[in-house]
Amino acid sequence: MTQLSPALNQSAGRSPDSSKALYGGKGTRRITVRDISAAKERGEKWPMLTAYDAMTASVFDEAGIPVMLVGDSAGNCHLGYETTVPVTLDEMTMLSAAVVRGTSRALIVGDLPFGSYQEGPVQALRSATRLVKEAGVGAVKLEGGERSHSQIELLVESGIPVMAHVGLTPQSVNTMGYRVQGRGEEAAQQLLRDAKAVQDAGAFAVVLELVPAELAAEVTRVLHIPTIGIGAGPDTDAQVLVWTDMLGLTAGKMPRFVKQYADLRSVMGDAAKAFAEDVVGGTFPENEHSVH
Repeated sequence: MTQLSPALNQSAGRSPDSSKALYGGKGTRRITVRDISAAKERGEKWPMLTAYDAMTASVFDEAGIPVMLVGDSAGNCHLGYETTVPVTLDEMTMLSAAVVRGTSRALIVGDLPFGSYQEGPVQALRSATRLVKEAGVGAVKLEGGERSHSQIELLVESGIPVMAHVGLTPQSVNTMGYRVQGRGEEAAQQLLRDAKAVQDAGAFAVVLELVPAELAAEVTRVLHIPTIGIGAGPDTDAQVLVWTDMLGLTAGKMPRFVKQYADLRSVMGDAAKAFAEDVVGGTFPENEHSVH
């Protein structure tokens, strides 16, 4: 594989205005894609989390998370599907609307699910329009590089901001499986072409999933749009995690790139057991929890 140059430290020599920061800034209005572009220019790194309901989204909004993705990962996390493939546009519209209602500052990005844009640009526009008009999202996300160029181009021309997604694309699990993408010179060059293709089509940002860190750094260096890493090393402009993974709610073995910041599964389980024991033992409800 050809030696790839490391990512440049874009923040070197700069003194960003902290009041404009995506995370920790003083602004209260809804974040837009223009704010995302400005962050790239400042060399600012920022966090993104998934969200699928109003209550969870409100917690993340209050915590200052600037961008939330209503991902089709809801299929795995909340809807009981084994993959993201069965998720429907109706489901994504409902979930996206809930997240929008639960937030006031974060940019909300709605995922276009499998089968809602692959037919071509017209289908993609029809599907994306639903998420914008019915759910109120500020942008949509779709998977694919060169193969999705035309879809992205039409959406952007129509006034719908697009976040692209290359590398491991979970909607293609039946053909590519869950494995690192971009290893080897040919695969690395294809990923670079995909990243450049979505930028050329007008995407305002691109997710790099399960990509070697050195390659992700190179992509970040050559693109003028922000890169968002998930399993792509430390040099991308932003990082995203699925919130149920990040908070330790997901059961089973986690991917190597997941860092768990809490053990919510244990907290919830212990609380449920304590409630059940109080009910069985007759100690709940007590007088203070009763109406007279």
